[in-house]
Amino acid sequence: MALADTPLRIEDAINELCPWSGRPIAADSLTRYKGAVVGFCNPGCRDKFETAVKHFEAALVVRRATRAGQVEE
Repeated sequence: MALADTPLRIEDAINELCPWSGRPIAADSLTRYKGAVVGFCNPGCRDKFETAVKHFEAALVVRRATRAGQVEE
């Protein structure tokens, strides 16, 4: 089973408190980030994190391509 297919478990989370709210994490609000399980206090905070990560990763790809001369700014 691939890492992405393994169920997320609260006991595997690298944090105990939500990075957005500071509240305790919940079992229904976990995600995987760079191979680690990260917990959030609710699905809304988890989804906000996932959206932010996608946004910044896309921006990073564009910036690296621009610096490599592959794309004009």
